[in-house]
Amino acid sequence: MTEILNMSWILVFIVPALIVLSALKILREYERGVVFMLGRFWRVKGPGLIIVIPIIQQMVRVDLRTRVLDVPEQDVISRDNVSVKVNAVVYFRVIDAEKAIIQVEEFLSATSQLAQTTLRSVLGQHELDEMLAERDRLNADIRQILDEQTDAWGIKVSNVELKHVDLDDRMIRAIAKQAEAERLRRAKVIDAEGESQAAEKFLEAGQILSSRPEAMQLRYLTALQSIASDRSNTIVFPLPLDLLPQGGTKAG
Repeated sequence: MTEILNMSWILVFIVPALIVLSALKILREYERGVVFMLGRFWRVKGPGLIIVIPIIQQMVRVDLRTRVLDVPEQDVISRDNVSVKVNAVVYFRVIDAEKAIIQVEEFLSATSQLAQTTLRSVLGQHELDEMLAERDRLNADIRQILDEQTDAWGIKVSNVELKHVDLDDRMIRAIAKQAEAERLRRAKVIDAEGESQAAEKFLEAGQILSSRPEAMQLRYLTALQSIASDRSNTIVFPLPLDLLPQGGTKAG
């Protein structure tokens, strides 16, 4: 009889202690607890020590830290019909724990699937050159779309970064040829501009020489100096026409 009484006293103290211990929950600074009472949403608690009544209440932990979501490689066909493989990384965090648990079944999986479809949709509206040269603008467009659509889930998308845009070997060779052709075009344009500027300068010099006889004489002397420095055996001295006599001599 004594043993039965001792066991009953033990149960009287141990069972309530176990219930109290199971009711105590500790939430870290970056965690929140979404508490349901009899299946209905009650409130969001935390951080710190909270009490959850067993059986009557249930709690779901939610991490509020920024998460890094690696978007798997996606096959994208650009607007100019080029097939590329693109992957990205998405940075997001939960800002409303209630919505993240109640409005969507698994917010992490839902955000991942939405990021994949948005990546294909946005990049498919742009040409390959834009994917390669305007990544910042594309990142901003994708982030804005994701942020708007995940707002109902209590999620804030802070950043999206395209990691790789992979092309096949045939397309890489075509891009290299295009770049080489562009460099040749620029070189020819520069040569043509140089010829045009030189022609303008020659024209200006001709006009000056034709209007100023003394300038023509100086040019003549400069030409003689250049000829004299030549090591050829035969030297021809040009004679300006204005040095010739204006009228011929008469035979007597």
